[in-house]
Amino acid sequence: MKYTYKDTLHACYTGYITQAIVNNLAPLFFIIFQNRYGLSFEEVGRLILINFIVQIAADILSVKFMDTIGYRKGAVLAHFLSAFGLVLLAVLPNVLPSPYVGIMIAVAFYASGGGLLEVLVSPIVNALPGDQKDSAMSLLHSFYCWGQVGVVLVTTLLLGILGHDYWPLLPVMWALIPVYNLFRFLKVPLAPAIPDEERLPLRKLFNSRFFLICLLMMLCAGASELTMSQWSSLFAEKALHLPKVMGDLLGPCLFAVFMGTGRTIYGIWGSRINLKKALLLSSALCVLCYVTTVFAPLPLLSLAGCAFCGLSISLMWPGTFSLSAGQFPAGGTAMFGMLAVFGDIGCSLGPWLTGFVSDLAKQNKLPLLTQLIQTPAMTTDEIGLKTGLMIAILFPVLMIFAMVSFRRKKKQNSQ
Repeated sequence: MKYTYKDTLHACYTGYITQAIVNNLAPLFFIIFQNRYGLSFEEVGRLILINFIVQIAADILSVKFMDTIGYRKGAVLAHFLSAFGLVLLAVLPNVLPSPYVGIMIAVAFYASGGGLLEVLVSPIVNALPGDQKDSAMSLLHSFYCWGQVGVVLVTTLLLGILGHDYWPLLPVMWALIPVYNLFRFLKVPLAPAIPDEERLPLRKLFNSRFFLICLLMMLCAGASELTMSQWSSLFAEKALHLPKVMGDLLGPCLFAVFMGTGRTIYGIWGSRINLKKALLLSSALCVLCYVTTVFAPLPLLSLAGCAFCGLSISLMWPGTFSLSAGQFPAGGTAMFGMLAVFGDIGCSLGPWLTGFVSDLAKQNKLPLLTQLIQTPAMTTDEIGLKTGLMIAILFPVLMIFAMVSFRRKKKQNSQ
């Protein structure tokens, strides 16, 4: 069988599905981990932090070594680490004296794979022949969303059918996808990388104010997306008092559907849309969605805020990648790697900060903040989670300021 660049593109799509698995599977087990292993809000939030700290480390190492070892070996290694970590997630918590240590070890392995995928897949697609780079990038990132929909939907339904006692079967099942894609990346053709003498060094990138603004945008995009994505399941069950299946389907699943829809629409009709204006409007919509989630008096309105937040953040991550790639076409792996580093800093900082603030609010240590949302009928869990999500509004607000600063800079340069 002769493989073409179309097969390469499909393998990249599956690579983003793999990343969706490693980022979104464990949060669906948070309730199980809390009930079975006695974990606190901060401890489950710390798992998200560990995931993305390890991804950040993988991003940084990729910047230094990936051009040396090559995209193919890197992609194969990324899928191996992802699959191995998922299998460890099923095994280690039930065999080690400390289940939490076992979970952390598993997270470290599959996060390494996820970090490598994040750095590799985008430049592989960006190097493929074609003119509509912005649309191609958005369509690529939409597969992360559809992967997240599949993970939430299938995992939630199987947990409902099999029961929580059989949760270790699910990580092993999901590990089959990166195993399959590993063998695809052994065979598909890859476009030639940017030669060393033509590649833009990091020093020049960091001397550009445009690139620094893009790094801040990546941080805000990662925090805005992952905070809602990672905490919506627990929020729906403990703060909105919904059954787990309903909460997962109406919270993180709809979030991913709207996020995938936004990215797919831009992937198809992106040439007709002004990306800069779309990013500014989506940031404002994100603020509105967080406010609705936290302050809405009815659970269904809060869930609507969770779901539509997926649409609001859909362009933030791929849009920032596209802006950077358009401005610095010779940025190469180093540019995508640094963008991924700051995106993962946001992905780790946002969810962890939410968990940290939630625990403090639950213990009545933040009275000035809890007074903004507290009503007599609220439980301590509800107060804690809503306060944590309220703090996360900071990130889409910063995204707005970054976009405004970027637009002002562009206007100054045109005068």
